[in-house]
Order: sequence, then C-alpha cells, then structure tokens
Amino acid sequence: MADEQGLDTLSMSAVAGRLGVTAMALYRHVGSKAELLDGLVEVLLTDFPPPPADLAWPQRLSFLATEICASARRHPGVFPLLLRRSAATKLARRTREAVYAALREAGVAEDRVAQTERLLSTAILGFAASEAAGRFRGYSRRQLDADFEQLQDMLGDFVRSCANRYGDPLAATNRVNPE
Repeated sequence: MADEQGLDTLSMSAVAGRLGVTAMALYRHVGSKAELLDGLVEVLLTDFPPPPADLAWPQRLSFLATEICASARRHPGVFPLLLRRSAATKLARRTREAVYAALREAGVAEDRVAQTERLLSTAILGFAASEAAGRFRGYSRRQLDADFEQLQDMLGDFVRSCANRYGDPLAATNRVNPE
C-alpha cells in the first residue's frame, strides 16, 4: 500500500481497510503506527538474504550495498523511511550487525565501528534513495552501475583508512587484502 500510494497515506485505519478488518483488530497485531513503520523498515532490511558467511569483508559489504539498492528499486515509495527511522526490530538490526561484523574483520577499532557504519550507510542509502526517487533518471543503467561501483570502491578505501588510522593493530594482521 505504501509502495503504491506513498508513506503519507499510511495510517492504521487505511491499512485495516486494505486488509478488510477493523482498526481495532489491527491493533492486536501492531500496537501503533510507529510499530507499523518499524515493521516496514524490517521489510526493507530483510527483503534479501544475509551475505554468505564465507565472503571476505569487502565482498560482504558490497553484497549488502547492492541488495539495499535493489530493495530501494523494489520499494521506491517506502524506501525513504530508512532515511527517517532506525532499525528497531531484531530482524531489521540484522543488516547493521552484518556491517559491524565486516568492519570488525576489516580491523576497524571497536569504538569506531558504529560511526563507520553510520557513514557507510548514509552514503549507500543516499545513493539508493536518490535513484529510487528518480534523481538519476537521465542516466543509463550502465552509468548508474558504474557510479555505484565507484562509490563502493571509495567506501572500501574509507573503511581501510579507518582501519589503518583507528584500527586495532592485532586485528590488522587478520585483515583480508581485497586487491
């Protein structure tokens, strides 16, 4: 419903009507509109499988970034919600935890993992939201894919820079060389 009509049209009574139930019946499953929106965030962040565990950290981050962009293309009307709400449910936090794990493996110091994730997520979500909203409609798919690949290369360099600057020297010996 939100994909079709936009987030602004989403209300508990509208969802109940769409489902053919009363709003009170819906409240037995979702306690508030905030919980409903948290559920939508969960859908956006679990609309794809987790990255394969056997991939090295750069490939896991690339996998997640690619899947987030694909989720934005599948749900352009709802995707901007990720710019307004954080992951609140256990399943929604799975994606962030996967990024945290990759950053730790890259050698980013524990006290910098959350900040590094926020900066990476902001860049990826911004690109994905811009594409989903039509900002890049004048560009070919080929150009957008090349731009996205360049963005991922830049973000990989950023992660390596964070690991080198703020990383744990012992973790650095376990880092995967992505070259």
